[in-house]
Amino acid sequence: MNTKQNILFLFALVAIVLTVFSCKKESADDTNKKNETSVANQQHPKLILTAQGVKDIRAQLGTIPIFDQSLQAVKEEVDAEIEAGIDVPIPKDYSGGYTHVRHKKNWFILQKAGLLYQILDDEKYAKYVKDMLMEYEALYKTLPLHPKTRSYARGKLFWQCLNDSNWLVYVSQAYDCIYNYLTEEERNKLETNLFKPFANHISVDSPQFYQRVHNHSTWGNAAVGMIGLVMDDEELINRALYGIKDLKLDANKKDDDGGFLNKDGKAGFLANIEEPFSPDGYYSEGPYYQRYAMYPFLVFAEGLHNVKPELKIFEYKEGVLLKSINALLNLSDADGDFFPLNDGQKGMSYYTNALVTAVDVSYHFGNQDPGLLSIAKQQDKVLLDDSGLAVALGIKNGKEKPFSKKSINLSDGPEGKQGGVGILRNENLELVFKYAAQGSSHGHYDKLSYSLYEKGEEVIQDYGLSRFVNIEQKGGGNYLKENKTWAKQTIAHNTITQNETSHFTGKYDIGSLYHSDLNYFSSENENVQVASAIEKNAYPGTTMLRTMAIIKDEDFEKPYMLDIMKVTSATANQYDFPFYYFGQVLQTNFKYNSPKTLKPLGSKNGYQHLYVEGSGEAAEGNTKFSWFNNNKFYSLTTLTSVQDELLFARIGANDPDFNLRRDPALILRAKNSKNRTFVSVIEAHGSYSPVSESAINSNSSIKSIKTVLDTQAYTAIEITSLNGNVKLFITANANNSKQKKHNLLINDKNYEWSGSYYYK
Repeated sequence: MNTKQNILFLFALVAIVLTVFSCKKESADDTNKKNETSVANQQHPKLILTAQGVKDIRAQLGTIPIFDQSLQAVKEEVDAEIEAGIDVPIPKDYSGGYTHVRHKKNWFILQKAGLLYQILDDEKYAKYVKDMLMEYEALYKTLPLHPKTRSYARGKLFWQCLNDSNWLVYVSQAYDCIYNYLTEEERNKLETNLFKPFANHISVDSPQFYQRVHNHSTWGNAAVGMIGLVMDDEELINRALYGIKDLKLDANKKDDDGGFLNKDGKAGFLANIEEPFSPDGYYSEGPYYQRYAMYPFLVFAEGLHNVKPELKIFEYKEGVLLKSINALLNLSDADGDFFPLNDGQKGMSYYTNALVTAVDVSYHFGNQDPGLLSIAKQQDKVLLDDSGLAVALGIKNGKEKPFSKKSINLSDGPEGKQGGVGILRNENLELVFKYAAQGSSHGHYDKLSYSLYEKGEEVIQDYGLSRFVNIEQKGGGNYLKENKTWAKQTIAHNTITQNETSHFTGKYDIGSLYHSDLNYFSSENENVQVASAIEKNAYPGTTMLRTMAIIKDEDFEKPYMLDIMKVTSATANQYDFPFYYFGQVLQTNFKYNSPKTLKPLGSKNGYQHLYVEGSGEAAEGNTKFSWFNNNKFYSLTTLTSVQDELLFARIGANDPDFNLRRDPALILRAKNSKNRTFVSVIEAHGSYSPVSESAINSNSSIKSIKTVLDTQAYTAIEITSLNGNVKLFITANANNSKQKKHNLLINDKNYEWSGSYYYK
């Protein structure tokens, strides 16, 4: 071998040695990374509060006011419970009953005590959690199904699996916090006799509850998954993410909650993200149940993020979980109360604990929107975990800015193609226009309905649900029969009811097949904001096209609402068009009679719950009605003919248990009408001071409204104010893209514009 060959041989040998060394190093690095991940997964706590989070929080204690305040409040609450002693009663009650409330209280206290143990490093809290869990272990293995039989899926601690799942979601966090405090023998005892059987009951034993796309199932998935994460049980984690595999169910069996069991085979946590949420983050069941479901969605997602970061759960479906928080905050009025779309209890707001979680999680795992800090500051508390610390530091450092609510259109459906909800905001007015899909079992039959707010107060209301949540005296705190006979029915909403029959004849199976469609949404012009949608399936042979606008005009004190409901049908019908106002009648321009004896308006479909308090014939041209509420004045001007009837109605007929509120309504009834365009303007104006006893601007500013053109392509409305100024609003019923150019002749005058509407 010559010198050159020797040199080449030496270079090759060195290269081989370096390659082998490099491979060994990479292999060692990979092994170290895997070991680090494994160690991290074995660390506790690791779900919501993490081991690193505990270190960070302890380092900041005493210097972060809102966190310190939240910690002190939780400490006082838990200390009082420890002083009172542990109570784990034998289950026997519905919601609102003592045993139900006690077990519910326990799940909160267990979770909070676990957090205190980690943050304060005080063993008394760990001992308290351990002692109570051991009592639950002793109790649970003796329990049959709950004695109350109303639920479609009975729990053991509670009357329904839903509440059992609530318990496990919270208690899994407590267990995570004291995991290392317990001996291996104690952990085995709890996992074998309590946690694994508990998870099996709400999943394998209750598939009608677990194997669904529904807020109930979301709680079940999160419960099974979170205890699985703590126990490092891959079987439970996979069951949570993907549902129960190879389980045969009757796909056509309907449960008493209104849903179908596994009809399309979709189940598990990921399916519950994919199906109910639209790309905009709107949750199909509505904001009330989105609020309820957000807690399990987010805490399980946090746990997955911390323990299984490879899933990238907060990026799933293009980050829809974090998007949904912004959508939910926008589905609240000026006071933070959620709009009662579908089944929704009024007064539920972003001050609820679930929204404290949502705001903190969104800030920590999202883009740290400073607007969220202003809401957290209003909530006046934070979570005692990593995300709560992030928010507390943001507030401490003065980063907060106002959370701005603007007009927004939120699509519905997994792909955003099943209608939606449009919210128009202008100054202090908020218009909520619902053109969404059915909304699962919690949906109402109210296509193209709306509600109107001023400064967070209802002007034209949506009834919401018929239920006294967790008030035992009212049906055990559960849904009342009036929820189906009244609250879900079409006549209970501000939309058209045809021939005294609800949309889709009030049948869930039919309603679930259809949705309304967006015609257009325009919010670019701050003075004229419009939402328009069409419904073709609520009544066979009838199409409803509704266009609603909030318009700010110099001739009016405040912005006003314009409503155009264009109904076309193949047959002549009776149309009922209600206005569910609040307050006292001030003035009308029509005469009416009040009966001496109150009678129901009808016999079914919600009509049986309406008393008729007065009736009269409408005025020719314009009917005017004004009312007074919360020291403010409101006026309705609506197009009518002398053939129309006006009915003063009040909710409460056929309600011997007084389950319904006695709210008023004005109903415009058009008989024997085939095609009809209902046009209305609602003004908010003036004020009254009971102290000075002075009324300011108590009269309507409208002289008249009239339709000057109404075709398949366009509808044009002329609005004349008292000072004689005339404004014209034209909506394009078809061909309404923002780029479309229009040229229209009305009363020998030519109008040209581009876009969906014209106003001048």
